[in-house]
Amino acid sequence: MPNLAPSKSALNPQIVGNVGLYFACYNLSLHGWNVMPTARNARGIDVVAYNGDASKFLGIQVKSLSKRSAVPVGTSMDKIMGEFWIIVTRIATTPVAYILSRQEVLDKTHKAEKDGRASYWIEPG
Repeated sequence: MPNLAPSKSALNPQIVGNVGLYFACYNLSLHGWNVMPTARNARGIDVVAYNGDASKFLGIQVKSLSKRSAVPVGTSMDKIMGEFWIIVTRIATTPVAYILSRQEVLDKTHKAEKDGRASYWIEPG
């Protein structure tokens, strides 16, 4: 049987994203939500979740980081979608998930400029 332990080397960013997405889905399911990941790398939300009687639906964006650091929001504030964001850090060791409302994401996002180009980040804290 192959060794399935995570490699100590840097993980591919797509793998980091997959681990965070499925960790978020797993934990939402444990809390009674039915979850469906959306198409990967498509613009928009990453997870559709609905409660047991389908009376409440949520659109969720998931951001995954291999270690705790600033969370990239993107090059525009237009990329802030969904009612909630789940930020998963330290995915290769002991994952930790932080849940932010859309308003909290808007309030915590900072603009940085380099070479005349803007990018938006949420600083850890």
